[in-house]
Amino acid sequence: MASHIVGYPRMGPKRELKFALESFWDGKSSAEDLEKVATDLRSSIWKQMSEAGIKYIPSNTFSYYDQVLDTTAMLGAVPERYSWTGGEIGLSTYFSMARGNATVPAMEMTKWFDTNYHFIVPELGPRTKFSYASHKAVSEYKEAKALGIDTVPVLIGPVSYLLLSKPAKGVEKSFSLLSLLGSILPIYKEVVAELKAAGASWIQFDEPTLVKDLDAHELAAFSSAYAELESAVSGLNVLIETYFADIPAESYKTLTSLSGVTAYGFDLIRGAKTLDLIRSSFPSGKYLFAGVVDGRNIWADDLAASLSTLQSLEVVAGKDKLVVSTSCSLMHTAVDLVNETKLDDEIKSWLAFAAQKVVEVNALAKALAGQKDEAYFAANAAALASRKSSPRVTNEEVQKAAAALKGSDHRRATNVSARLDAQQKKLNLPILPTTTIGSFPQTVELRRVRREYKAKKISEEEYVSAIKEEISKVVKIQEELDIDVLVHGEPERNDMVEYFGEQLSGFAFTANGWVQSYGSRCVKPPIIYGDVSRPNPMTVFWSKTAQSMTSRPMKGMLTGPVTILNWSFVRNDQPRFETCYQIALAIKKEVEDLEAAGIQVIQIDEAALREGLPLRKSEHAFYLDWAVHSFRITNCGVQDTTQVTIFQCCGISGFLFVSVAPDGHFSWIDPHTHVLLQLQRYHPLHH
Repeated sequence: MASHIVGYPRMGPKRELKFALESFWDGKSSAEDLEKVATDLRSSIWKQMSEAGIKYIPSNTFSYYDQVLDTTAMLGAVPERYSWTGGEIGLSTYFSMARGNATVPAMEMTKWFDTNYHFIVPELGPRTKFSYASHKAVSEYKEAKALGIDTVPVLIGPVSYLLLSKPAKGVEKSFSLLSLLGSILPIYKEVVAELKAAGASWIQFDEPTLVKDLDAHELAAFSSAYAELESAVSGLNVLIETYFADIPAESYKTLTSLSGVTAYGFDLIRGAKTLDLIRSSFPSGKYLFAGVVDGRNIWADDLAASLSTLQSLEVVAGKDKLVVSTSCSLMHTAVDLVNETKLDDEIKSWLAFAAQKVVEVNALAKALAGQKDEAYFAANAAALASRKSSPRVTNEEVQKAAAALKGSDHRRATNVSARLDAQQKKLNLPILPTTTIGSFPQTVELRRVRREYKAKKISEEEYVSAIKEEISKVVKIQEELDIDVLVHGEPERNDMVEYFGEQLSGFAFTANGWVQSYGSRCVKPPIIYGDVSRPNPMTVFWSKTAQSMTSRPMKGMLTGPVTILNWSFVRNDQPRFETCYQIALAIKKEVEDLEAAGIQVIQIDEAALREGLPLRKSEHAFYLDWAVHSFRITNCGVQDTTQVTIFQCCGISGFLFVSVAPDGHFSWIDPHTHVLLQLQRYHPLHH
């Protein structure tokens, strides 16, 4: 029984690639130094999978910046502003596209589906000239082969590449990007021919756009593309990989009818309904790559449940055609649990990072082949039972409070106009009030103070004194600039999610649980392992301290429940919305304590509200209902005179209708749920 990994984290267990990239960008190291780090990382990843027993090991999933940008380089689709003159694309042009340079801006970056990863958006048009300009896929295949490891080269599929692109500047928005299919397929054929000549027997095309809502024209593009590639891939086993959601029935029909395709990969974690399609009509003689191990979370797999699912699929695909796989690339999870020093043994036993998931995949494949590691499965079952029964996970008081929320939509009792009148009488703000988003620059000195306090090198008194001094400076700057509603600058905070998570129950934090966000930028998401509650006030002391320094309104600054949820690794033993409601209740307590402390304006940041929006439109309404409800829970208990604002900074374009009222407030209405919320005019200080 065979095993497969869709993709693997590229940053390294301790962010080796991040530091190598930033050293190179700063001119402190050479291209050769960078390539040495990259070569060592690729080698260690391939060897790790080979030693774990993985049969289908991916190559060309490593990247210096982004896999879509790598495809743009492969196709030679370099925008004119970078003055590329042809030939093999080098690091200078590559990084200019990714990061810009002294004279031209970078290409646009946007979210990779509904993950927290971001990709570089290709800029295409009728004048784009394509040429085979990066041989990376072939080079990395040969590199692995020289180590004695036969890999499966991975390419972003031609149709998904075009569907993820945008019209270049000056090109009509109505331009059909799919009209370029005939221009890029000859280059794909060249790549395939070189891979075949190098000895490849399998090739993986990632076509994740198949899980989105596609029209008949877009689906037809898949059929025509793979019909055109059929002769080129003859003699190769071709895997089409999909991930991140259920595949719609029409897309499934199109996928399983594609010419020249040997195997299909499905996400069976976020695409559980796809199982019904597979069981009802899977094509005879084809390989099924079953993504049963979660590539987007950090929980140990339920091996017994996965094995049961796989055994049922054996009947459908055949024992020799079923391959155990991950649900998607493991780049969306942390790298290796071995490097964790902050987590206790109990919580660690509940987790599996990328390195551990590789082992899980192979253990399932061996079990299917009749070589079940009974001790490994028993340890897994014991860990799952420990997690289920642990008093650290369940808080009955929180469970009851969250269950009681179902009886109300938590809308405020009075309407917006009445609240604004009451707030204006109390705050006496000008027609167009000014404020800032909240955070001021974090200086080297501030970071040193926080670090030394955490390491107990300075006393609490010294720490508080230093933070108060910084707040005083921030207040003075704003008063001098005549800002109407002040902020304290958040000098005490490390991260807008981590700061709150560290003070909430049910959260755990890693030492090296880094995940790539884009380029060299990595984030370390908190782990929500249990019921969430707020043991003590989190921000009240600092907001109250700041308010005592000025007669102007001082905003209380909080991160909203949906953003905390979407920027964390979330427990998978209950629906996400239930966890979000628990977080909302914790933030509600903080809001009410801020109000009681005399804070009259409270901002709740929901930067990631839209990031959790499902990929399929049919699922939008349900998500928006509980996400907006969660926000309402946080502030439903405050007085009419307390002004609550929401701040969104990510991805609201095309999502909200915005208007400016005579009282100086922005109003935005969610067109899906018709919820009216208020924002103030923000002063761009330090942002």
